[in-house]
Amino acid sequence: MARFTERFRALDAHSAAAAMVALPLDQAIRVLAALPVGQAVMAHALLPSARQREIAAEAAHLLPWLGSERFPEGSVGRLLEAPSAVFSAATRVDSAIAALREIVKQRMVTYVFVTASDGTLEGVVAFRELVFADASQSLADIMLRQPFTLRPDMLLVDAMREVVTRHYPVYPVCNEEGRLLGMVRGQVLFEQQAFEISAQAGAMVGVEREERMATPWGRSFRFRAPWLLLNLLTVFIAAAVVGVFQDAIDRIVVLALFLPVVAGQSGNLGAQALAVTLRAMTLGEVRQLRVARLLSKEAWLGCLNGTVTGALAAITMYIVAARQGEGDPLWLAIVTLVAMTLSCALSGVIGALVPLLLKRAGADPATASAILLSTATDVISMGGFLALATWWVL
Repeated sequence: MARFTERFRALDAHSAAAAMVALPLDQAIRVLAALPVGQAVMAHALLPSARQREIAAEAAHLLPWLGSERFPEGSVGRLLEAPSAVFSAATRVDSAIAALREIVKQRMVTYVFVTASDGTLEGVVAFRELVFADASQSLADIMLRQPFTLRPDMLLVDAMREVVTRHYPVYPVCNEEGRLLGMVRGQVLFEQQAFEISAQAGAMVGVEREERMATPWGRSFRFRAPWLLLNLLTVFIAAAVVGVFQDAIDRIVVLALFLPVVAGQSGNLGAQALAVTLRAMTLGEVRQLRVARLLSKEAWLGCLNGTVTGALAAITMYIVAARQGEGDPLWLAIVTLVAMTLSCALSGVIGALVPLLLKRAGADPATASAILLSTATDVISMGGFLALATWWVL
């Protein structure tokens, strides 16, 4: 069974759900119980409604996260589990321990949650404190009052900033009125955030966030092909810009040799700015910085790096142009320096701006951002380089 479950762990949520439809009910329940909570919740949400009802009727005690699909994707609520042990403040320690003897046979208990009659969370009791407390004491005597809690609609990235310095094994989740809705395990929270971060690299180039090595090739093709077709369209746009200056390239062939140099440098610099901005957005740092300050920093870094690399490229251009006897080597070197400086500065701004604009438009900031960035940097770098050569050299 363990090896069978491992195969499901390697699948994306859609493929896992499709495979579970064909399984007997008891086997599907065992698979869901063995999967990481985040993956299990997504796979369960994709099952047919009839199968979901069957699972809910048969396995509510085995799958404490059932019902978490009602919360937004990417929120703490998606990882919500039913609280493992809930008692009133007046409950005696010996009574709580007696009840826990049955509970721990089905679920792992780390904290005991103490609630009022209306479900409001009053405190928590660590399992260790409960064991060593006097049997005649009440939970109100030993509980930690006003414990740290999370909200179900809180984004994972916001929750991670709150818990990163706490490292509790379990976090209670309460609504705005303070009523206990459930709990989230610290390990599950960190696992899901690690998955979200790892998915960014794929999203930047149009790979589905849930795609894994074991995802069927047909599904991978359906999701990758549209983005590759979009990328093909953007490449044609860059090629059209180069085509406008075909006459200049025919007259000074050395310009064609340096097109990849200019485009490559500006593209790499834009990718650096993009990576830093996405990381800042993930950690919530963008909220603390003014966007104008972020863009001006990336523009200045691009200008500095473009000047350094542009100077080396300009020297190379001068040597190559002088040997081939095409155009004015000095002016071609100046064009190379200026074009790389300006294109790198603009690429830095674009790399920071693309994810910000995508987020403002309501889209995932990482989604296909690399494709949009590469198009913009190619058009600006190659178009600017050829335009300057046309104006200053020809």
